[in-house]
Amino acid sequence: VAAIRRAFLEHQVIFFHDQPLTPAQFMGFARHMGRPIEYPFVKGIEGFPEIIEVKKLEHERQNFGGIWHSDTAYLEEPPMGSLLLAREVPPYGGDTEFASQYLAYETLSAGMQRLLEGLTAVNASAKADVTRTREDRVKEKGGDGRDYVAEHPVVRTHPETGRKALYVNVGHTVRFGGMTEEESAPLLAFLFRHQVRPEFTCRFKWRAGSLAFWDNRCTQHNPVNDYHGHRRVMHRITLAGDRPR
Repeated sequence: VAAIRRAFLEHQVIFFHDQPLTPAQFMGFARHMGRPIEYPFVKGIEGFPEIIEVKKLEHERQNFGGIWHSDTAYLEEPPMGSLLLAREVPPYGGDTEFASQYLAYETLSAGMQRLLEGLTAVNASAKADVTRTREDRVKEKGGDGRDYVAEHPVVRTHPETGRKALYVNVGHTVRFGGMTEEESAPLLAFLFRHQVRPEFTCRFKWRAGSLAFWDNRCTQHNPVNDYHGHRRVMHRITLAGDRPR
């Protein structure tokens, strides 16, 4: 367990193949890594409220969370990490991209770093880019349907490594604290482009039984929606985090 934790903190996302875990086994592993929590918009699978099913069926066009994002940045205490286990994968496509927000911050100019460190960002669950996906899932799965809003530092310090990471994302960030959306838009647009530059990213090809564990405090991810007409079914567990500082 200690070796896995070290690798997780060093590499920000780690992968395991050939892990055909039962829900109980998956939950047991997750509890070694942190404290599993329930997702506000989707009910968990039977017997395991903290495990949600993330699926796209053959007839569906839009995938769940199908945009670059950091999980639930609109919560006062966003999760420290998430674990995703592949149950069924399409014959092609369906990869997930990950982007290091350490690198996104560290490659900014000193002047931009100073500017950003004085800013906060308002994050909302109802941002237009992801609302349709979220509302569809709430209707289908019986989530609570509430809108969540939280304000966090644009640059956060990782509580375990001490490294600084950029903490805005196109999926949830609406504006800077104390500014209008119109005033915020030009700088946010730059940051949204910058933080997912190819040199900051890796791309994972799933197979049934693959498991990914990522650090939500310093990464973003994007599930690539390029497998229309095929089924993809995953199980996800989210781990409790703390308030960004």
